[in-house]
Amino acid sequence: MSLRKQVESRQLGYGGQAVIEGIMIRGPQHATVVCRRPDQTIAQRSRSLTKTYTGWAARVPLVRGVITLAETLHLGVWALMFSQNVALAEEQSDEDAGIGLIGGITLLLSFTIAIGVFFLAPIFATRWLQDELSPEILAVILEGLLRLMLLLGYLWLIGKMPDIRRVFQYHGAEHKTIAAWEAGEELTVDKIRPFSRAHPRCGTSFLLVVAVVAIIAFTALGNPPLWWHITSRLVLVPVIAGIAYETIRLGGKYRHRRVVGWLFAPNLWLQALTTREPADDQIEVAIAAMEEAIAQEQGDHRPAAMEAAPASGR
Repeated sequence: MSLRKQVESRQLGYGGQAVIEGIMIRGPQHATVVCRRPDQTIAQRSRSLTKTYTGWAARVPLVRGVITLAETLHLGVWALMFSQNVALAEEQSDEDAGIGLIGGITLLLSFTIAIGVFFLAPIFATRWLQDELSPEILAVILEGLLRLMLLLGYLWLIGKMPDIRRVFQYHGAEHKTIAAWEAGEELTVDKIRPFSRAHPRCGTSFLLVVAVVAIIAFTALGNPPLWWHITSRLVLVPVIAGIAYETIRLGGKYRHRRVVGWLFAPNLWLQALTTREPADDQIEVAIAAMEEAIAQEQGDHRPAAMEAAPASGR
C-alpha cells in the first residue's frame, strides 16, 4: 500500500467486535470477520455494507446514532453466527448470505430481553418508592442508578464464565490492534502488545453513556403515571441512543483535552470488565482481521493467503 493510501486508511476510523475465537472489523464500506478454526487455520468472511448503513442518513446527527445501533446489532449477529459455524466446522459457501430467519429471531429476542431487563425492570423495582421518598424524583434517580448497577453486574458476572473470558481476550486484542494501526505502528504481535486494552470508541463505552443519558433524560421527565412511565422508556430508547452516540463522537474527537479525558475516564475504566490481556495467537487473529479489513477498503483482497494462515502456537 502506498504511503498516501496508508495515511488515508488510518483516518477512516475502524471499529470491531469480538466473537467466538475471532474478531469482526468494520470499515467505512465493508465488514470482515476472521476466526480461528479448530485445526488452527484461519477462516474469514467479508461483506459490503448496505446503503442503509452508509448512505446520507448515516451522516445526520442523532439519526446516525440509531442507525449505528441497528447496524451493530445486525453485523454482530452475522459475525457471531459465522464464528459459531467456524467453531462447529460448518462454514457456509455463500459469502453474501444474510443473517437469515434464525439470526433475525435471535436479534429480536436479544433486543427484547435487553429492553425488558435494563429499561423496564428497574421501573417496577422502584415504583413502590414513589410514596416513600420526598421529593418523588428520588425514585426516578434510583431507577436510573439501578439500571446502571444491573449493567455493571451483568458485565462482571458474564466475565467469570471461561468461554466469555476468552471472548474478552479477543476484545482486548481488537482494541490493541486498532490502536496500533491508528498510531501508525506496524501490525506485528510485538508492536501491538504494549497498547492499551481500552479504546475510546468501544461499544462498552456506548452502553455506559446510554445509562448516564437515560438517568438525566428520565429524571427530567419527572414521575409520570405508570402507562407513560413505561411508554417513555421504550419510545425514548432511539433518542437516548442518538444522544449517547454524539457524546461518544465528541469525546473521541477531543479526547486529548484534559477535561474531556477526565469526563470520559469511566468509559475506559469500564472496559476492564469487558477486555482481558490477549494471547499471541489471539493478536494474530486480530492482525489478520485488520489487514483483511484494510484490504477490502482498498480493493486489494487476497483470499488464498488468508485461508491458509496457520497459528504460530499458543
